[in-house]
Amino acid sequence: MDSLTQVALGSAVGYAVLGNKVGRKAVAWGAILGTLPDLDVFLPYGGSVEAFTYHRGFSHSLFVHLLISPLIVWLILKIHTGMQAYKARWFWLVFLCLSTHALLDSLTVYGTQLMWPLSEYPFGVSSMFIIDPLYTLPLLIGLAFTLLPKISTSKAYKINAITLSLSTAYLCLAFVFKLNIDDKVKTALNNRDIDATGYISTPAPLTTLLWRVVVMSDGHYYEGYASVFDSPSDVTLNAYNTTPSLIKPIDNQWGIQRLQWFTKGFYSIRQQTDNVILSDLRMGMECQYVFNFVVGEQADSGIKVGSFERLSQRPSFSNAGNIWQRIWQPEVSLASPLAKNNCSLP
Repeated sequence: MDSLTQVALGSAVGYAVLGNKVGRKAVAWGAILGTLPDLDVFLPYGGSVEAFTYHRGFSHSLFVHLLISPLIVWLILKIHTGMQAYKARWFWLVFLCLSTHALLDSLTVYGTQLMWPLSEYPFGVSSMFIIDPLYTLPLLIGLAFTLLPKISTSKAYKINAITLSLSTAYLCLAFVFKLNIDDKVKTALNNRDIDATGYISTPAPLTTLLWRVVVMSDGHYYEGYASVFDSPSDVTLNAYNTTPSLIKPIDNQWGIQRLQWFTKGFYSIRQQTDNVILSDLRMGMECQYVFNFVVGEQADSGIKVGSFERLSQRPSFSNAGNIWQRIWQPEVSLASPLAKNNCSLP
Protein backbone atom coordinates (compact mmCIF):
# COMPACT_ATOMS: atom_id res chain seq x y z
CA MET A 1 0.00 0.00 0.00
CA ASP A 2 1.00 3.64 -0.29
CA SER A 3 3.21 5.26 2.34
CA LEU A 4 0.50 7.51 3.78
CA THR A 5 -1.74 4.51 4.43
CA GLN A 6 1.05 2.57 6.09
CA VAL A 7 1.91 5.52 8.34
CA ALA A 8 -1.76 5.91 9.28
CA LEU A 9 -2.13 2.18 9.94
CA GLY A 10 1.02 2.05 12.05
CA SER A 11 -0.13 5.04 14.07
CA ALA A 12 -3.59 3.54 14.61
CA VAL A 13 -2.21 0.16 15.67
CA GLY A 14 0.38 1.78 17.95
CA TYR A 15 -2.23 3.90 19.68
CA ALA A 16 -4.61 0.95 20.02
CA VAL A 17 -1.91 -1.07 21.79
CA LEU A 18 -0.36 1.53 24.07
CA GLY A 19 -2.01 4.90 23.54
CA ASN A 20 -3.93 4.80 26.81
CA LYS A 21 -0.61 4.41 28.67
CA VAL A 22 1.96 6.54 26.83
CA GLY A 23 -0.23 8.82 24.70
CA ARG A 24 1.18 10.31 21.51
CA LYS A 25 4.48 8.44 21.85
CA ALA A 26 2.55 5.38 20.66
CA VAL A 27 1.39 7.33 17.60
CA ALA A 28 4.91 8.51 16.75
CA TRP A 29 6.49 5.08 17.08
CA GLY A 30 3.61 3.50 15.19
CA ALA A 31 4.19 5.88 12.29
CA ILE A 32 7.93 5.13 12.26
CA LEU A 33 7.42 1.38 12.41
CA GLY A 34 4.67 1.56 9.80
CA THR A 35 7.21 3.04 7.40
CA LEU A 36 10.23 0.91 8.33
CA PRO A 37 9.64 -2.20 6.15
CA ASP A 38 9.44 -0.15 2.95
CA LEU A 39 12.89 1.33 3.47
CA ASP A 40 14.21 -1.74 1.65
CA VAL A 41 13.62 0.19 -1.59
CA PHE A 42 16.85 2.05 -0.83
CA LEU A 43 18.95 -1.13 -0.73
CA PRO A 44 21.31 -1.70 -3.69
CA TYR A 45 20.03 -5.03 -4.98
CA GLY A 46 22.23 -4.93 -8.07
CA GLY A 47 19.75 -4.82 -10.94
CA SER A 48 16.23 -4.02 -12.06
CA VAL A 49 14.96 -7.59 -11.77
CA GLU A 50 16.54 -7.98 -8.34
CA ALA A 51 15.03 -4.71 -7.10
CA PHE A 52 11.63 -5.75 -8.45
CA THR A 53 11.57 -9.25 -7.00
CA TYR A 54 13.47 -8.75 -3.72
CA HIS A 55 11.33 -5.79 -2.62
CA ARG A 56 8.90 -6.87 0.11
CA GLY A 57 11.27 -9.72 0.91
CA PHE A 58 13.11 -10.04 4.23
CA SER A 59 11.87 -6.63 5.40
CA HIS A 60 8.27 -7.89 5.18
CA SER A 61 8.90 -11.29 6.74
CA LEU A 62 6.81 -12.08 9.83
CA PHE A 63 9.73 -14.14 11.16
CA VAL A 64 12.10 -11.19 10.82
CA HIS A 65 9.56 -8.94 12.53
CA LEU A 66 9.30 -11.38 15.41
CA LEU A 67 13.08 -11.58 15.83
CA ILE A 68 13.81 -7.88 15.48
CA SER A 69 10.99 -6.65 17.75
CA PRO A 70 12.87 -7.24 21.05
CA LEU A 71 15.84 -5.25 19.73
CA ILE A 72 13.62 -2.33 18.75
CA VAL A 73 11.88 -2.48 22.14
CA TRP A 74 15.29 -2.30 23.83
CA LEU A 75 16.09 0.81 21.76
CA ILE A 76 12.73 2.43 22.58
CA LEU A 77 13.19 1.84 26.31
CA LYS A 78 16.67 3.35 26.12
CA ILE A 79 15.11 6.49 24.63
CA HIS A 80 12.05 6.53 26.88
CA THR A 81 13.45 5.62 30.27
CA GLY A 82 11.02 4.76 33.04
CA MET A 83 8.68 2.73 30.83
CA GLN A 84 9.93 -0.74 31.77
CA ALA A 85 6.51 -1.48 33.25
CA TYR A 86 5.10 -1.46 29.71
CA LYS A 87 7.82 -3.61 28.15
CA ALA A 88 5.42 -6.36 27.08
CA ARG A 89 3.05 -3.86 25.52
CA TRP A 90 5.93 -2.18 23.69
CA PHE A 91 6.79 -5.55 22.20
CA TRP A 92 3.27 -6.00 20.88
CA LEU A 93 3.24 -2.45 19.56
CA VAL A 94 6.45 -3.03 17.61
CA PHE A 95 5.54 -6.47 16.28
CA LEU A 96 1.97 -5.56 15.32
CA CYS A 97 2.98 -2.32 13.58
CA LEU A 98 5.55 -4.20 11.50
CA SER A 99 3.43 -7.26 10.79
CA THR A 100 0.23 -5.38 9.91
CA HIS A 101 2.27 -3.42 7.37
CA ALA A 102 3.33 -6.67 5.70
CA LEU A 103 -0.12 -8.26 5.95
CA LEU A 104 -1.76 -5.22 4.38
CA ASP A 105 0.79 -5.27 1.55
CA SER A 106 -0.03 -8.94 0.96
CA LEU A 107 -3.61 -7.93 0.14
CA THR A 108 -2.33 -6.13 -2.97
CA VAL A 109 -1.28 -7.98 -6.13
CA TYR A 110 2.47 -7.17 -6.07
CA GLY A 111 3.70 -10.03 -3.88
CA THR A 112 4.90 -10.05 -0.27
CA GLN A 113 7.30 -12.69 1.06
CA LEU A 114 5.69 -13.16 4.47
CA MET A 115 7.45 -16.46 5.19
CA TRP A 116 11.02 -15.48 4.24
CA PRO A 117 13.51 -17.21 4.69
CA LEU A 118 11.48 -20.43 4.94
CA SER A 119 9.81 -19.57 1.66
CA GLU A 120 10.19 -16.80 -0.90
CA TYR A 121 6.63 -17.27 -2.12
CA PRO A 122 5.20 -13.79 -2.86
CA PHE A 123 1.76 -13.74 -1.26
CA GLY A 124 -0.66 -11.49 -3.15
CA VAL A 125 -4.35 -11.82 -2.32
CA SER A 126 -5.11 -8.95 -4.77
CA SER A 127 -8.18 -7.76 -2.91
CA MET A 128 -6.94 -4.16 -2.49
CA PHE A 129 -5.56 -1.54 -4.85
CA ILE A 130 -2.34 0.14 -3.66
CA ILE A 131 -4.27 3.36 -2.95
CA ASP A 132 -7.80 3.21 -1.60
CA PRO A 133 -9.25 6.32 0.05
CA LEU A 134 -12.11 4.39 1.65
CA TYR A 135 -9.58 2.34 3.61
CA THR A 136 -7.20 5.17 4.45
CA LEU A 137 -9.73 7.87 5.41
CA PRO A 138 -11.01 6.23 8.62
CA LEU A 139 -7.42 5.70 9.76
CA LEU A 140 -6.60 9.36 9.15
CA ILE A 141 -9.69 10.47 11.05
CA GLY A 142 -8.67 8.34 14.02
CA LEU A 143 -5.12 9.69 13.78
CA ALA A 144 -6.41 13.27 13.80
CA PHE A 145 -8.30 12.69 17.03
CA THR A 146 -5.22 11.23 18.72
CA LEU A 147 -3.32 14.42 17.91
CA LEU A 148 -5.93 16.99 18.92
CA PRO A 149 -4.75 18.66 22.15
CA LYS A 150 -8.21 19.16 23.68
CA ILE A 151 -9.38 15.56 23.22
CA SER A 152 -9.04 13.35 26.28
CA THR A 153 -6.90 10.24 25.97
CA SER A 154 -9.84 7.94 26.71
CA LYS A 155 -12.00 9.55 24.01
CA ALA A 156 -9.18 9.53 21.46
CA TYR A 157 -8.48 5.90 22.33
CA LYS A 158 -12.12 4.97 21.72
CA ILE A 159 -12.40 6.88 18.43
CA ASN A 160 -9.15 5.36 17.17
CA ALA A 161 -10.46 1.88 17.98
CA ILE A 162 -13.68 2.59 16.08
CA THR A 163 -11.97 3.96 12.96
CA LEU A 164 -9.44 1.10 12.98
CA SER A 165 -12.34 -1.35 13.15
CA LEU A 166 -14.10 0.39 10.25
CA SER A 167 -11.03 0.21 8.03
CA THR A 168 -10.58 -3.47 8.90
CA ALA A 169 -14.24 -4.13 8.09
CA TYR A 170 -13.65 -2.53 4.69
CA LEU A 171 -10.84 -5.01 4.02
CA CYS A 172 -13.29 -7.82 4.71
CA LEU A 173 -15.89 -6.25 2.43
CA ALA A 174 -13.33 -5.97 -0.37
CA PHE A 175 -12.60 -9.69 -0.06
CA VAL A 176 -16.33 -10.46 -0.31
CA PHE A 177 -16.50 -8.32 -3.45
CA LYS A 178 -13.55 -10.26 -4.89
CA LEU A 179 -15.29 -13.60 -4.34
CA ASN A 180 -18.37 -12.21 -6.04
CA ILE A 181 -16.37 -10.94 -9.02
CA ASP A 182 -14.46 -14.21 -9.39
CA ASP A 183 -17.72 -16.14 -9.49
CA LYS A 184 -19.10 -13.85 -12.22
CA VAL A 185 -15.96 -14.06 -14.32
CA LYS A 186 -15.84 -17.85 -14.03
CA THR A 187 -19.39 -18.00 -15.33
CA ALA A 188 -18.57 -15.55 -18.13
CA LEU A 189 -15.58 -17.63 -19.22
CA ASN A 190 -17.66 -20.80 -19.29
CA ASN A 191 -20.44 -19.10 -21.26
CA ARG A 192 -17.94 -17.85 -23.84
CA ASP A 193 -16.00 -21.13 -24.08
CA ILE A 194 -12.73 -19.49 -23.09
CA ASP A 195 -10.16 -22.01 -21.91
CA ALA A 196 -8.24 -20.23 -19.16
CA THR A 197 -4.82 -21.45 -18.05
CA GLY A 198 -4.60 -18.69 -15.44
CA TYR A 199 -6.86 -16.04 -13.97
CA ILE A 200 -6.45 -13.10 -11.61
CA SER A 201 -8.69 -10.25 -10.46
CA THR A 202 -7.57 -6.96 -8.90
CA PRO A 203 -9.48 -3.83 -7.90
CA ALA A 204 -9.48 -0.96 -10.37
CA PRO A 205 -7.71 2.23 -9.22
CA LEU A 206 -9.16 3.79 -6.06
CA THR A 207 -12.22 1.55 -5.81
CA THR A 208 -13.39 -1.96 -4.97
CA LEU A 209 -16.63 -1.56 -6.93
CA LEU A 210 -14.86 -2.22 -10.24
CA TRP A 211 -12.33 -4.99 -10.83
CA ARG A 212 -9.78 -5.61 -13.56
CA VAL A 213 -9.31 -9.23 -14.63
CA VAL A 214 -6.53 -10.93 -16.57
CA VAL A 215 -7.09 -14.32 -18.14
CA MET A 216 -4.20 -16.27 -19.61
CA SER A 217 -4.85 -18.58 -22.53
CA ASP A 218 -2.73 -20.33 -25.17
CA GLY A 219 -1.04 -17.75 -27.39
CA HIS A 220 -2.92 -14.78 -25.99
CA TYR A 221 -4.46 -13.27 -22.91
CA TYR A 222 -7.60 -11.37 -22.04
CA GLU A 223 -7.93 -8.14 -20.10
CA GLY A 224 -11.36 -7.18 -18.87
CA TYR A 225 -13.44 -5.41 -16.27
CA ALA A 226 -16.28 -6.46 -14.04
CA SER A 227 -18.35 -4.37 -11.68
CA VAL A 228 -19.96 -5.64 -8.50
CA PHE A 229 -23.22 -4.62 -10.16
CA ASP A 230 -22.55 -6.57 -13.38
CA SER A 231 -24.14 -9.81 -14.42
CA PRO A 232 -21.84 -12.43 -16.01
CA SER A 233 -22.94 -11.29 -19.46
CA ASP A 234 -21.78 -7.74 -18.67
CA VAL A 235 -18.16 -8.77 -18.02
CA THR A 236 -15.96 -7.20 -20.71
CA LEU A 237 -12.99 -9.13 -22.11
CA ASN A 238 -10.53 -8.01 -24.78
CA ALA A 239 -7.98 -10.41 -26.30
CA TYR A 240 -4.31 -9.52 -26.83
CA ASN A 241 -1.46 -11.52 -28.34
CA THR A 242 1.65 -12.71 -26.55
CA THR A 243 4.60 -14.55 -28.10
CA PRO A 244 6.35 -16.63 -25.42
CA SER A 245 8.29 -18.51 -28.12
CA LEU A 246 10.51 -15.41 -28.48
CA ILE A 247 12.24 -16.17 -25.19
CA LYS A 248 12.56 -19.93 -25.70
CA PRO A 249 16.24 -19.67 -26.78
CA ILE A 250 17.09 -17.76 -23.58
CA ASP A 251 14.53 -19.07 -21.09
CA ASN A 252 17.27 -20.65 -18.96
CA GLN A 253 18.43 -17.19 -17.83
CA TRP A 254 17.98 -16.44 -14.13
CA GLY A 255 16.39 -13.06 -14.82
CA ILE A 256 13.70 -14.53 -17.05
CA GLN A 257 12.96 -17.41 -14.70
CA ARG A 258 12.82 -15.02 -11.77
CA LEU A 259 10.30 -12.78 -13.55
CA GLN A 260 8.19 -15.75 -14.62
CA TRP A 261 8.10 -16.95 -11.02
CA PHE A 262 7.39 -13.58 -9.44
CA THR A 263 4.60 -12.69 -11.86
CA LYS A 264 3.08 -16.15 -11.28
CA GLY A 265 2.79 -16.60 -15.03
CA PHE A 266 0.86 -13.39 -15.65
CA TYR A 267 3.20 -11.81 -18.18
CA SER A 268 3.28 -11.03 -21.88
CA ILE A 269 6.14 -11.31 -24.35
CA ARG A 270 6.35 -9.13 -27.43
CA GLN A 271 9.01 -7.78 -29.75
CA GLN A 272 9.39 -4.06 -30.34
CA THR A 273 12.02 -3.10 -32.87
CA ASP A 274 15.05 -5.16 -31.73
CA ASN A 275 13.91 -5.59 -28.11
CA VAL A 276 12.02 -8.50 -26.61
CA ILE A 277 9.94 -7.14 -23.74
CA LEU A 278 8.39 -8.97 -20.81
CA SER A 279 5.52 -7.07 -19.15
CA ASP A 280 3.96 -7.88 -15.79
CA LEU A 281 0.24 -8.04 -16.61
CA ARG A 282 -0.87 -7.81 -12.99
CA MET A 283 -0.13 -4.12 -12.41
CA GLY A 284 -1.40 -1.38 -14.68
CA MET A 285 -3.54 -1.93 -17.73
CA GLU A 286 -2.97 -2.70 -21.39
CA CYS A 287 -0.38 -0.27 -22.81
CA GLN A 288 0.20 1.16 -19.34
CA TYR A 289 1.97 -1.61 -17.45
CA VAL A 290 4.12 -0.51 -14.55
CA PHE A 291 6.83 -3.16 -14.90
CA ASN A 292 8.36 -3.96 -18.31
CA PHE A 293 11.81 -5.49 -18.83
CA VAL A 294 14.02 -5.86 -21.90
CA VAL A 295 14.75 -9.58 -21.54
CA GLY A 296 16.04 -10.20 -25.06
CA GLU A 297 17.49 -8.55 -28.13
CA GLN A 298 17.25 -9.49 -31.80
CA ALA A 299 20.66 -10.29 -33.30
CA ASP A 300 21.74 -11.74 -36.66
CA SER A 301 22.14 -15.12 -35.00
CA GLY A 302 18.73 -14.95 -33.33
CA ILE A 303 17.47 -13.83 -29.93
CA LYS A 304 20.18 -13.13 -27.36
CA VAL A 305 19.94 -12.15 -23.70
CA GLY A 306 18.82 -8.57 -23.15
CA SER A 307 19.92 -5.94 -20.67
CA PHE A 308 16.95 -6.53 -18.31
CA GLU A 309 16.53 -2.77 -18.23
CA ARG A 310 13.20 -1.73 -16.78
CA LEU A 311 11.07 0.36 -19.13
CA SER A 312 8.39 2.57 -17.67
CA GLN A 313 4.98 3.29 -19.16
CA ARG A 314 3.48 6.34 -17.50
CA PRO A 315 -0.17 5.75 -16.65
CA SER A 316 -2.65 8.03 -18.33
CA PHE A 317 -5.45 9.52 -16.28
CA SER A 318 -7.39 10.68 -19.32
CA ASN A 319 -9.97 7.93 -18.83
CA ALA A 320 -10.26 8.25 -15.04
CA GLY A 321 -13.85 9.38 -15.44
CA ASN A 322 -14.59 6.30 -17.51
CA ILE A 323 -13.56 4.08 -14.59
CA TRP A 324 -16.31 5.56 -12.46
CA GLN A 325 -18.82 5.32 -15.33
CA ARG A 326 -17.88 1.68 -15.98
CA ILE A 327 -18.99 0.75 -12.45
CA TRP A 328 -22.57 1.55 -13.42
CA GLN A 329 -22.52 1.17 -17.21
CA PRO A 330 -21.16 -2.09 -18.69
CA GLU A 331 -21.09 -0.59 -22.18
CA VAL A 332 -18.35 1.90 -21.23
CA SER A 333 -15.05 0.70 -22.71
CA LEU A 334 -11.75 0.94 -20.83
CA ALA A 335 -9.69 -0.70 -23.57
CA SER A 336 -6.66 1.38 -24.55
CA PRO A 337 -6.69 2.76 -28.13
CA LEU A 338 -2.88 2.45 -28.11
CA ALA A 339 -3.21 -1.33 -28.18
CA LYS A 340 -3.77 -1.13 -31.94
CA ASN A 341 -0.22 0.24 -32.26
CA ASN A 342 1.37 -2.50 -30.15
CA CYS A 343 1.62 -0.21 -27.10
CA SER A 344 4.93 1.35 -28.11
CA LEU A 345 7.42 1.76 -25.28
CA PRO A 346 10.11 4.46 -25.12
